[in-house]
Amino acid sequence: MGQALVEIGALLRGARCAKRLTQAQVGEVCGYSASAVSRIEAGKLRLDYGSLIRFAAFLDIPSDRLCASAVPDIVNVATVAGGCRSDEEDAVRRRELLTGVAAAGATAVVGAGPASAASPPDDLELSLFRLPQAEPVPLPRLVGRIAVARRDFCATEYSRLGRVLPGLIASAEATRDATPAGRAREEASVAVARAYVLAAELAAKQHSDAAWVAADRALSAARSSGIPVAVGEASRVLAIAMRRSGRSTAAVHLLTKEAEGLDANRDHTGAVRTTLLLTGAYSAAAGRDRTTALALLEEAEQEADRRPAVPGLFTVEATRTQVDVYRIGVMNMLGTPDEAVEVAAGLDVSHLPTPERRARAWTDVARMWNALGDGPQTFTALRQVQQEAPQEVRRPALRALTAGLLYGPAQVPGLREFAARTGALSA
Repeated sequence: MGQALVEIGALLRGARCAKRLTQAQVGEVCGYSASAVSRIEAGKLRLDYGSLIRFAAFLDIPSDRLCASAVPDIVNVATVAGGCRSDEEDAVRRRELLTGVAAAGATAVVGAGPASAASPPDDLELSLFRLPQAEPVPLPRLVGRIAVARRDFCATEYSRLGRVLPGLIASAEATRDATPAGRAREEASVAVARAYVLAAELAAKQHSDAAWVAADRALSAARSSGIPVAVGEASRVLAIAMRRSGRSTAAVHLLTKEAEGLDANRDHTGAVRTTLLLTGAYSAAAGRDRTTALALLEEAEQEADRRPAVPGLFTVEATRTQVDVYRIGVMNMLGTPDEAVEVAAGLDVSHLPTPERRARAWTDVARMWNALGDGPQTFTALRQVQQEAPQEVRRPALRALTAGLLYGPAQVPGLREFAARTGALSA
């Protein structure tokens, strides 16, 4: 294990013990199981950027104790735009970022500050056209706020994310507009793109047309940055919006074209390329193009097997487990869920890094069993979704799946209570 991971683990363990908290208590707040916290403290599990600052904020670890040498390699605005920056510049930038994000993380945890106090928008699309007034902020602070927002998405804290996003987007745009041309302007544009990517992801969860608006703005900002990774991230969410509106063929064309432009031999760009191939496979399956779907899935699998996983990608990581989850989704979409049963049997959902991804995996497994007519297995998977992410199971798609199961021919013990709890059964 790396010395940096050991140092971080020891620092977190010491701070937790000083506050007389259990690993379970820390994990509950920070979105990890007690066993995962144990592995983090032992230096056996790497934290992504947003998770690190959330742990630090909750445990009251001063930013100056998070020395640059102990910060794990993570994908953030500085690294994707890194180019030929010297080691000294990288160290200075990491220290600046930690100083900014520690304050942002503390705000997110304790609920202070104007962004946390804002009420959730009634209509995400309307809020995108009526962004609040905002002043430019230091770029490190902006990067920190986006890291925290990403962490909320990955932890399925959708209500909190919805409250924060309008102000975050407004701040990102104000910062970009006030930044002169050059590397800083590119990084500010990436920040804008990533704020809109989160908005598009959230809108897609809500089945909102705002996904189109946010994804289009994300791609525009990403292209202006000139950073391939940001362009890939934004292209993926735009393709999802296209697919959901019935334009699967166009979505596949966009994804494959963008994937061609990413260097498969570089860790970050290669990993993002793999996620584009996975989304392309699912989009092709939505268009009932089995040949293209399986070809893209196979290519993504080969890429995932060829290199170690890159931790800290924005919302989806390119791992073999993630490929297996997409394979289940592709088979469901193609109308051949029986072909996914063996894959699901060998799936270890615990290998997925975030509650959002684990909930998505269990959702695909639930859909598989539902299509095969197995009510009890479907319900078991739905309960796993709720265990991983309580807000996820209340999404429209999950409520519809629960309601369909409730009013189906099979009587499943406990299902009615579950439906009432999750909003699938009207009071």
